[in-house]
Amino acid sequence: AHHVVAADVPADEVLARVDPRDLKGPLAPGVLAWLAERTGLVAGSLDVVLAWVPERAGGDALAVREVERPDHPRVDRARRWRRELRVFEDEGGRGMVLLGRGLADRLELSVEVAPALRDRGVARRLVAAALAAAAPAEPVYAQVAAANAASLRALQPAGFAAIGAEVMFGPAEDFLRRSAEGAVAPG
Repeated sequence: AHHVVAADVPADEVLARVDPRDLKGPLAPGVLAWLAERTGLVAGSLDVVLAWVPERAGGDALAVREVERPDHPRVDRARRWRRELRVFEDEGGRGMVLLGRGLADRLELSVEVAPALRDRGVARRLVAAALAAAAPAEPVYAQVAAANAASLRALQPAGFAAIGAEVMFGPAEDFLRRSAEGAVAPG
């Protein structure tokens, strides 16, 4: 196993708080809280990092087309974290798949399915179709909040396998949402 802490913090400070032999090392709550305080940033969610293994993908795909979607909240959010964004939708409006360059210039995928159609295999079929249409000649990654069991269930049969975990840090406005009452809540 390997740990990477990519932050503007001296390595000796990190090593004073993280045992490199401990697998939970930099993802331990105390370390994340220290990094947030030290950098003045807010920690995002603990995400499972998955890599696409095309040979593991199964099942049929939906017909998709590449579209411009400048006005969709999912696209707006993706543009804050990724560049060279491509959006694929199916003809029936069931959902969308986004591909773009994210952390460390890796090609990253995210998927959104209409709420009424979730847990029916639509995400898996959309992902398969978008990857076929995009024909990437390089690894594709996805990050899923560890608590998002539905997305993890959808991506695994689409050929994604868990390879690690990460927590990204950023300004509070990227990771905190306002509730209906106006209180700040974790995003």
